[in-house]
Amino acid sequence: MKKLLVGTILAGVVAIGAACSNSTSHSSMQGHDMSNMNMKEENTAKDSSKQLPLATNTKVLSGKEFYLTAKEALLQINDKVKLPVYTYNGSVPGPQIRVKQGDRVIIHFKNELPESTTIHWHGYPVPNSQDGVPGVTMNAIKPGETFTYEFTATVPGTYWYHSHQESAKQVDKGLYGTLIVEPKNEEKVDRDYTLVLDEWMSNPDEGNMHMSSMDHSNMGHGNSSDNQHMDMSNMGHDMSMYDIFTINGKSGPAVETLKVKKGEKVRLRLVNAGYMSHKLHLHGHEFKIVATDGQPLKDPQPIKDELLNIAPGERYDIEFTADNPGEWLLECHGDMKGTDGMKVKIQYEDQTNNTDKENAKKDLPIVDMTKYGKHELGQFTLDQKYDVEYTMDLGTAMGKDGMIFTINGKTYPETAPVNVKKGDLVKVKLVNNSPKDLHPMHLHGHFFQVLSKNGKPIAGSPLIKDTLNVKPGEEYVVAFKADNPGNWMFHCHDLHHASAGMVTEVKYKDYKSNYTPDPNDTTNKGE
Repeated sequence: MKKLLVGTILAGVVAIGAACSNSTSHSSMQGHDMSNMNMKEENTAKDSSKQLPLATNTKVLSGKEFYLTAKEALLQINDKVKLPVYTYNGSVPGPQIRVKQGDRVIIHFKNELPESTTIHWHGYPVPNSQDGVPGVTMNAIKPGETFTYEFTATVPGTYWYHSHQESAKQVDKGLYGTLIVEPKNEEKVDRDYTLVLDEWMSNPDEGNMHMSSMDHSNMGHGNSSDNQHMDMSNMGHDMSMYDIFTINGKSGPAVETLKVKKGEKVRLRLVNAGYMSHKLHLHGHEFKIVATDGQPLKDPQPIKDELLNIAPGERYDIEFTADNPGEWLLECHGDMKGTDGMKVKIQYEDQTNNTDKENAKKDLPIVDMTKYGKHELGQFTLDQKYDVEYTMDLGTAMGKDGMIFTINGKTYPETAPVNVKKGDLVKVKLVNNSPKDLHPMHLHGHFFQVLSKNGKPIAGSPLIKDTLNVKPGEEYVVAFKADNPGNWMFHCHDLHHASAGMVTEVKYKDYKSNYTPDPNDTTNKGE
């Protein structure tokens, strides 16, 4: 079975947007000389304090014990653009870690970056001490230091890992990779490809200047009620400086072709490591969405010529049968400048005829995940009794130092936590009152079931997720069982929204942590 690792470069803030587009803000880029704004990539490399090595191809690592090192490199995105990045083991994305369900997994991590960092296991129910959030579950790992993560791979599926230290900046610079947990009784496929989506700025200096008025890195905490006189309808972010979209750290013709043979069953694992939603279209084939955020869907039906909208932090596994020989595209739909680079060829072996054409601007329906798959009751229902109920009003406002993103009018750490006890059944209502901003809300350490959207119960397969994209004006109700004691972040995965306040915590009242944050330690920046 051939496995392709995916790589993607982070270089920007990407807001979650419609169609491969949207808006968000970006924390300031570090280490760029503003006088060289129009220099090409050769000068970007020369201006760095040392000559960095070129990033290598992403590798697949399998077994039970792994070694990861965070270090700097230069990423060649296409034949024109080369950017300084942060890597795991020299590649963007970092190595794909493949383990088997039930394995005890050990990851030895070393930090060779010029700043502190951590690893967070996105979507995975690890013990709280292994969650990798500085100031909440551990201290940030300083340059030259090592840390060993350890957990049991209990739940199969597609997950990913990334920095949670100043994550809006560090994930943007490339600190992420994928984690695949193979089920004990896996249904085999002939090809298994992982595709990581991301967005970058070809000229980070220009993007920095463009976004300087929205820099979140130095924002104070504010309250939305302070600025009720402002016209909120115009608040949004211009993401146009993100002019390169990538798959596996490459853009356009540089993206590695996916090879298939007629009759093969092909699985594509789609992971969004950026900050913008992307709508993908598989040409020439029917496909099934077999899982979202690692969790299987009940009896998925074949669909064709529909767009799969993947928000930041989300994962979708799709499968198709290679029954239409030729050369086809999987491409992003939208009209932003970078859209054209987010496409990959699917090429049948022994076929040289190009049977396909791009149609990225064609208006196609978007798969409605609330109606997809066979309807049946899941673990939770809307009308059952819950021990804890919490409403999360998601908002955009202007604080004293710039734009902020709020939960119930507050910014972290002033947001009210979701207080639970082990065994509690918890219902959360998510309401997006931001005029223009999408909020992909991510819960650490747990999966939740989506029960309703805009007051209507889910009509398809039970929808179990860890990241849920909430568009302006939308309201979702989700539920989960408090079955993993700890202090867990619940935040927007447009990480610039998180760094500007849109974070709360699920706190277990009966949990005693072995970790005590030092209030005087300014190193920990776990947004």
